[in-house]
Amino acid sequence: MIEVELKGYADEEIFERVREKYRLVRREYHKDTYFQHPCRDFSKTDEALRIRVKRFNGHFEVFMTYKGPKLDKKSKTREEIEVELTDPDKYVEILKNLGFVEVLTVTKVREKYYVEKGISIALDEVENLGKFIEIETLVEDEGEIKEAVEHLRAILEELGVEHFERRSYLELLMERYRNGET
Repeated sequence: MIEVELKGYADEEIFERVREKYRLVRREYHKDTYFQHPCRDFSKTDEALRIRVKRFNGHFEVFMTYKGPKLDKKSKTREEIEVELTDPDKYVEILKNLGFVEVLTVTKVREKYYVEKGISIALDEVENLGKFIEIETLVEDEGEIKEAVEHLRAILEELGVEHFERRSYLELLMERYRNGET
């Protein structure tokens, strides 16, 4: 499956429009730890490997996710492979033993909303970055990407999103750290 995702900068007005229009699924707390491959620079290959700890309603889930390079110029669409982990500390230990290095941890509060079948919106408050809105769906093949991007973009524009962002939270935070802003 291919994850088609668009992200935009948001403010409290956009958050309120989403809260009024769509059904809240749940509020989550994410701690995403990103890793660098020992032999290839993910920042140059546009890939990512992370372990996400997701807490909600007194429960938690942990996933390891590989994200491939972006597949189009307008969105964050990419192949995504995700597996649930039962013992994240052991997986981190395996990665480190294989030469992977922790790059950065991104912490955020996420509100997930149901938009329509197969489409969800996330309102994210990212530590040291601010407020963002993400909308996503899944498609079977690359031929479906353009139409999906146009549909998702129309939904975000209707909510008042004017500025879109293709970079990941990791990329945005790394840039801030390089510029001495955080």
